[in-house]
Amino acid sequence: MQSPSLLDIQHLSIQFQIHGGQVHAVRDLSLSIQAGETLAIVGESGCGKSVTCNAIMGLLPKQTTRIGQGKILFKGKNLLDLNEKEMRELQGNHIAMIFQDPMTALNPTLTIGEQLTEGVIRHQKLSQQQARDKAVKMLSLVGIANPRERLEQYPHQLSGGMRQRVVIAIALMCEPELLIADEPTTALDVTIQAQILELFSHIQAATGVAIILITHDLGVVAQIANKVAVMYAGQCVESGTQRDIFYNPQHPYTQGLLQSMPSLDMNQANLHPIPGQPPDLFSPPAACGFYTRCPKALVLCNEIPPEYHTISRTQQCLCWLQDLRTRSNLTD
Repeated sequence: MQSPSLLDIQHLSIQFQIHGGQVHAVRDLSLSIQAGETLAIVGESGCGKSVTCNAIMGLLPKQTTRIGQGKILFKGKNLLDLNEKEMRELQGNHIAMIFQDPMTALNPTLTIGEQLTEGVIRHQKLSQQQARDKAVKMLSLVGIANPRERLEQYPHQLSGGMRQRVVIAIALMCEPELLIADEPTTALDVTIQAQILELFSHIQAATGVAIILITHDLGVVAQIANKVAVMYAGQCVESGTQRDIFYNPQHPYTQGLLQSMPSLDMNQANLHPIPGQPPDLFSPPAACGFYTRCPKALVLCNEIPPEYHTISRTQQCLCWLQDLRTRSNLTD
């Protein structure tokens, strides 16, 4: 019997009220992750990946954000019902986030030691010395040499790869159950990327933390993810295990992403970019959001919103083609 999900997002819709209208950034999104798993959320820029994770962390601007419907359940508790004080108790303590740019994530005026110990002193009531001792252990865990000396340094004195490791260490200081990583390797060169991804695997094995990884790099997904959610125009259009998505993609958008990914053994003629542009989320399509770019689109796709179709026990797809294919198989 499968254990209950650590995080369960149910039918979440998020809009932003801005000058000129309302942006429908996330539309009827459902996702889940269990303890110890790595869930990769993939998709092109503007599809709602970061908005979803900022909603989990309670970091969306309250003045302009409207949660249309849905729940974000963490260990059975709806995060959308929590007040500011209750949310602060979770932030960094039970749920932590690694932001995309380590230089802007770190305060240039504070030492590494001050930034590492601030959260754990607040949440776990450790003394200054206990917090510093824990900071030394955490810097060692993320592979930084001479950790006690690093506590006295400032962010500008570290390389990009070391700053990213410090950001990861800060996120892990309170031993969270869920770690959200927003494109943590984007600003790093390929060699450092590989080291950071290996570090995530090592940390997960050592601590059992669940990881949500936001990325547009399918190579990163293939390396560390257990489960994958493919987002397009604010919706999850396909979800499944890593093997489901890479070896049995069902949604035309997922297929397009994989076909447009370059590799060293292909020539230019084999690279097939997805034509067209994503829909305007000021006025999202009433039916399928991928209709205008889909090479397999039917008239039905532009008239009636698609429903989730179960491909297997682990894989779902938001596409009419799968429903019609199943009906055809049944009649055959």
